[in-house]
Order: sequence, then structure tokens, then C-alpha cells
Amino acid sequence: MIRWREGVAGRVRRSWAGAVELDVETPDGVVPSLAYTDLVGSPVPGDLVLLNTSAYALGLGTGGLALVVAVPDRLPADRGGPGHLVKARYTPLQATVLGVDEPDSPGHDILRDADDLQGLPVVVADLHSALPAVLAGLYAARPGTRVAYVMTDGGALPLAYSRTVASLRDSRWLAGSITVGQAFGGDLEAVTLHTGLLAARWVLDVECVVVAQGPGNLGTGTRWGFSGVAAGEAVNAVAALRGHPVAALRISAADPRPRHRGVSHHSLTAYGRVALARADVVVPDLSGAFGQRVWSAVEPLRERHHVVSVPVDGLDVALADSPVTLSSMGRGLADDREYFLACAAAGRHVAGLLPKG
Repeated sequence: MIRWREGVAGRVRRSWAGAVELDVETPDGVVPSLAYTDLVGSPVPGDLVLLNTSAYALGLGTGGLALVVAVPDRLPADRGGPGHLVKARYTPLQATVLGVDEPDSPGHDILRDADDLQGLPVVVADLHSALPAVLAGLYAARPGTRVAYVMTDGGALPLAYSRTVASLRDSRWLAGSITVGQAFGGDLEAVTLHTGLLAARWVLDVECVVVAQGPGNLGTGTRWGFSGVAAGEAVNAVAALRGHPVAALRISAADPRPRHRGVSHHSLTAYGRVALARADVVVPDLSGAFGQRVWSAVEPLRERHHVVSVPVDGLDVALADSPVTLSSMGRGLADDREYFLACAAAGRHVAGLLPKG
């Protein structure tokens, strides 16, 4: 199940918070690899490293790197401190973290009886790539809004994999990040999506939350076999906590796969079948035949949701001003404009739900 390789660390390609990307010389040649520094330390040129090359061998897009499992001759020092939440449980790289909701955490007293988001707007999106686009639409309409990102465990489990989040932190577009379920590495760690949402509201004191899986998306080409099903479950969690769920649509005029052209079946299934609670489903006001196609596709969602049309004028400029390069499935803003506009429209809608700053 795992392709193991041994190699020697070479040139460091780039690094960001919690991660180092480097070349590793192996019997198969030079392999681009990623090390999570909080887990395995920081390899330097000349180090012997052990690699998991499974995803790299499959030629996966988002996950197309080998992963450093250990630097056996230079193991990182033990780390002390509180925390007994175990994430990536019962895997060889399970990690112990301090949960915001456990007794040793300063947030425990705040969260012990917390039960209500008090109408906090929460944008739910299928793909990780939606995050900067949602924020671009929000900040264009309401600069300075305090936003938290809650990362679920449908894609990458380590938040450190996301260069997007690292850049959004640096640009102060995020007030904080929370990793929930088996995901780890956020500013706060939580056991469930529910406690993650409550921590965003009551510990980070934000005005808005964006919920999406980490980088990567598991799909099988079947109606139900995709990790984005969790978007519908997130709508239910927000509603159960008396928040205000806002559903961002996954749409595309460029995806070569028919099931994702127009409104993706991921959105139609997650919001049309899985989400049992009422949400604002944001539809970008796109012109022409494609816009009509989108409206036709979302018509069945009116039975259980509030379908909202949001104008897109000015959003191209907002998206172009994003502090991170927009990319989804290998396509940038110019390649898949409609996808990013849909995400930005959700952010613009949320700005209208908040008090005027």
C-alpha cells in the first residue's frame, strides 16, 4: 500500500510555514518531495531521508509529491507541553496536539457550555481553492472583516500543505485557522466541525467563517463517492448551532468533465440531498447561455434553500487583487473565470449580511 524509497536530500526548492519542498536523489532519480517540519524536522542537503512515493508514482495533481516520512539519522527532539488530542490516529505519523476544546486549553472554559453561533455567517465550499476567492469578494465589499478558516479532513490532513493559507496569514486575510476531525496544524485544533465553528466564534471572535476541505479532493466519478459530500454536512452543522449557512456553488465553463460543467454534481448532491437545513445558495449573475444553464441547474435547490442572485460586476478586479495566485484543478482565473466568480459572489453576499463597518 506504500511505495517506500530511501534517498539523499538535495536542493531545497521552497519553504513556507510548517513545510519544506526539496529534491531527493533516489535510485529512481531525483524526486520532488515534501517534509512537514513539525512532524519530521527540517531536512538539509546530504541528509538520508525515507520517502513515501505512492502519490508521486500515481502522478496525482494536488498530491503529486513524495512525502518525507523520517530523517532517521537526525530525528527531531521530543516536544513537551499540554495536549492529548491525537490526529491522523493509528497511522505511523499520528500526532498529538492541544485541542481548543480539551481541559488543558485556555479555550476550554469558553467552549464548555458554548452552544450557539448567534447567526454567524459561515460560507461552505467544496474545494480548498475557493478560500481566497471567497475572501476576495468579501474584502472588496467589507475590508477589515475578521475571518477564520475551518479546514475539514476531506483533502489534505496537514494544514501545512497549503501554501494558500500560509500566504493568506502573511497578508492578514485570515484572523486564524482551525483544523477539525483528522486534519491538524491550524492555529487551533478541534475534535469536530461543531467545536471548530464554536471556537471560531467564541475564541477567535471572528465575524465570518469559511469552511472547506484541505487541498486535494477525492472523487470516484460516482454520485456519492466524493469528499465534497461533507459540504452538505457542514451546512447542517452550521444550522444546528444556529449560524447562518451560505453555500458557495462549484461551477465551471472550462472543466472537460461533463459532470462538473455548469453547476458541478458535487454541489447539486451536497446541497440538494445531503444538506437538510436551509442555506443561502449563492448564484453569480452570469450573462448569456452559460448563465441560463446555471440557473436551470439550481432550480431544484429552491425547494429547500434560499437561492440568491449576486451581481458579479467588479469581482474580476477583486479576484485579480488576491494576495495568492488563484488556481483550481490546474486552472487559473483566466482559464476558469466562472468558478472563481461564483466563490467571490458568496463572499460578497456575506458582506451584505454583516453590519456596515
